[in-house]
Amino acid sequence: MATATSFLGAQAPLTLTVEDAAGAALSAAVVTDSAGRSLGLTSAQGRISVACIVPCQLHVEAPGFAAMSLALSADTTILLEPAAVPEQVTVTAYRTPLGELESPVTTRVLSQSELQTAAAITMDGQIRQLPGVELFRRSSALIANPTSQGISLRALGSTSASRTLVTLDDVPLNDPVGDWIHWDEEPELAVHSVELVRGGASDLYGSSAIGGVVSVHLARPASTLAEVRSSYGGLGTFDESLLAQTKRGPWGGLVAAGDLGTDGFIQEAPWQRGPVDSVSNVHAQNGLLLLEHDREPLRLFARFGGLNENRANGTSFQKNGTRLWRYATGADWQGPHDATAVIRIYGSTERYHQTFSSILNAPNAANPGCSFRCGEAPSRFAVIPDNELGAAAHWNQPLTLGLLLIAGADVHDVRVWDREQTFGTTAALTNLSVHQRDSGLYAELMWVRNEWTLTASAREDWFQNYDGRQLQFTGSTGTPTVAQPPPFDQQVFDPRLGIARKLGAHWALSASGFRAFRAPSPSELYRSTQVGNQLTKPNGLLRSERATGWETGIASERSWGTVRASWFDTQVNRPITAVTLNAKSSPILLIRENLGQIESRGVSVDFEIAARSWLAVDGGYQFAHATVTRGSQDLGNWIPAVARNMGTLNLRAFRPRLGTLSLQSRISGHQFDDDANANLLHGYFRLDAFASHSLGKHIELFAAGENLLDRTIEVSKTPTTTLGTRRGARAGIQLKFDKNGR
Repeated sequence: MATATSFLGAQAPLTLTVEDAAGAALSAAVVTDSAGRSLGLTSAQGRISVACIVPCQLHVEAPGFAAMSLALSADTTILLEPAAVPEQVTVTAYRTPLGELESPVTTRVLSQSELQTAAAITMDGQIRQLPGVELFRRSSALIANPTSQGISLRALGSTSASRTLVTLDDVPLNDPVGDWIHWDEEPELAVHSVELVRGGASDLYGSSAIGGVVSVHLARPASTLAEVRSSYGGLGTFDESLLAQTKRGPWGGLVAAGDLGTDGFIQEAPWQRGPVDSVSNVHAQNGLLLLEHDREPLRLFARFGGLNENRANGTSFQKNGTRLWRYATGADWQGPHDATAVIRIYGSTERYHQTFSSILNAPNAANPGCSFRCGEAPSRFAVIPDNELGAAAHWNQPLTLGLLLIAGADVHDVRVWDREQTFGTTAALTNLSVHQRDSGLYAELMWVRNEWTLTASAREDWFQNYDGRQLQFTGSTGTPTVAQPPPFDQQVFDPRLGIARKLGAHWALSASGFRAFRAPSPSELYRSTQVGNQLTKPNGLLRSERATGWETGIASERSWGTVRASWFDTQVNRPITAVTLNAKSSPILLIRENLGQIESRGVSVDFEIAARSWLAVDGGYQFAHATVTRGSQDLGNWIPAVARNMGTLNLRAFRPRLGTLSLQSRISGHQFDDDANANLLHGYFRLDAFASHSLGKHIELFAAGENLLDRTIEVSKTPTTTLGTRRGARAGIQLKFDKNGR
């Protein structure tokens, strides 16, 4: 309604009032001008006053409501309608935007809001909001040894390495040495969203994309602002983050950094602890710098990132540290007739070090009355530098109406040096170097016509493992033993076919089939790893895992949300598995082997529902029958570290006057921690919560609680039982300012 008038073209102070459909005032609605510059937030009465040349072109947004653009020439009241659930559009699965009902595969996206309103600090805990997502161990990256942070999708399990690829803007984030993930590498305020694709995607991404792809998307500079987030809680857990960005014409810059960690706790179960046990913890710092020049049709950028991490792994000797630097540059080009091209050149340099020990289960001088976990003796010290270089390019070109061609190529080159000193009666000094390279060419055709979507893609990979050299000095002799690990090459062809058929406006059927592979990492081939009292020996004769899979599903999308159900079946031939050699030794000895075959088949259900304009519910359920189906040993056994039943349920509520409340719950059935299925880990239920409240335009207070019901969660049995974090809480503050001080 108009209450004042102004002459067009004249400068005038105007007042805008924002209300919902029931006439209630909407506070904290964001008002921007036609250039996207923030003019401020509405007050508790839903009002904002602006001075501008009428007619003022304004854009109004409020969480949970559909945005509105208007030309304001007088004081006005507007009504915002509740937002319908937008159609989910994903890019990772096919390297081109594709809607939920058009996609033949299952995808999920976690927005920045969903990530930042989760109780967990690190990204591994945040993406566990999605059903079927689990690590090799059940513990958080805040207290887990890096070699236990392999991610598992589609119930395929993992060892230290992941059968899932994690990327950042076409740059792989899996560790070059062991294929595990550094979940605390990216500053949390710089992460815009995380997109997850389930099912094999080696046809576009090459090695490791057997279970799926997790794609991390960073925020890009869009205006001038600064943001600080700080929290502290139980067990000395802290999380400090900052972000600053600016935009001047085509030039933009963003810098972000974080400092996070915990003083930790003793993971060994209380009834199995001994004098040797101490806290497991992490203290880490990360940073990111992004510079870009974006002038259509070409965007150029350079990005630099770093991670410094130090961990204590449960005893006085078992520690590790990581120093990691990443860099990337590239270009995005938007050509005529909707053609696009992407080029990336990237690299990293890393220095990883770790100390190992053997646990003594007998009395000693320090603990004469002890009988279990009485002490430890250092057994090995390793320093592992590595260099990584890579390049990727892909091009999208519409051929005719509804027909799209995607073609690309990439190369990923890794050099690893492993320097280890072993102690004891077989003291030795070992220097190892090895070179790995994976080169690939791929192409995809996508045909979309009326209700049909058809995709056909294929990739050819050339994987090389070569230039291996090992020098070993043993005892007091000064003459080294020289060995050359046998080189090997593998040429791998991975196709994928997909089809989706829309049934009316709200339903769709889909099916897809694929081949995929994962090459053995340098760690699996040449170096031992240890978690707890389990020592896993390498195997230089390992060869790539090969997977064949398919899935079929039904999806529904309406104004209130989306639901998707899928049946999946994936068979992995020659899976790399840790097989027990001696269960009675200290440490317990295992060795990596290519088993005959494992198979995971089951059903999954995902849903995202906007129950009210202020309430969103999402989650899902996965049942998976994952067993060893072929081989000379472990036949019929469960795949280690895989539960048959997993489910999540998350609720998010937002009211402008009250703030945000988010609940995340996860349930998991029992699983086994070893290939022989001798070490049972019981099922668990976990409930987390996050709440925040804004104090004006710049300040937000928040609190988070994890494992609110204080459940005992068994993480591993190595063979002693280790436990996850008990109930904990933290509280914090977030500050936001833009260039005008708003």
